[in-house]
Amino acid sequence: MNVLGSCRSCRRLPWKDLSHRTRRLATAAKTVTLIEGDGIGPEISSAVQNIFVAAEVPLAWEKVNVKPIVLPDGRTTVPDECIQSMRKNKIGLKGPLETQIGKGAVSLNLTLRRTFNLYANLRPCRSLEGYQTAYCGVDLVTIRENTEGEYSGIEHEVVDGVVQSMKLITREASQRVAEFAFQYARNNNRQTVTAVHKANIMRMTDGLFLSCCRNAAEKYSDIKYNEMFLDTCCLSVSV
Repeated sequence: MNVLGSCRSCRRLPWKDLSHRTRRLATAAKTVTLIEGDGIGPEISSAVQNIFVAAEVPLAWEKVNVKPIVLPDGRTTVPDECIQSMRKNKIGLKGPLETQIGKGAVSLNLTLRRTFNLYANLRPCRSLEGYQTAYCGVDLVTIRENTEGEYSGIEHEVVDGVVQSMKLITREASQRVAEFAFQYARNNNRQTVTAVHKANIMRMTDGLFLSCCRNAAEKYSDIKYNEMFLDTCCLSVSV
């Protein structure tokens, strides 16, 4: 699932002239689940749909509702309509979903990740030729484990005024995302995979993650592997 973003060039496309293209593409269209999202979500989702029409991409959209459902045991899930649509179509496009800060139900984004086992968050970042920014020559990809660690969402109140958040790490999930990263690097002609961690502080959790990354690296001898503290990595990227 891809999180939609705003597009500055949307206004330049001739929306009023696209209806005939929509009709022509409908017969051979691939159906895609559409979660419009909250706030500006419906507006930019509509803009993205128009972009696909302008590009003559044969897609049909199946809108679904993702209003959270709280189960009797306290767990949060999404409507069965959404689950069945994604399982049938195998592909979906998602607008931004509101996440209440410090209150309310479990994040819907987190719920969707768990429901569909979206364990790898893939974020490419590349400079565009002819578009000047503060940084030039950027070409990197961030792959983040999406279901564990701080995203486990396991919290409880020990006593009044004392709360605890648990960082859950498993060998299975760590190995899976490590293998994904190396396979992505190989498939996309990337030369290096860097494991970013806090094992100097979180010796057991991030230590297990590093162990899995090292195991994966042994299977991909054609890919250079190194490790970097999270603080150092953030500093290196920002300067």
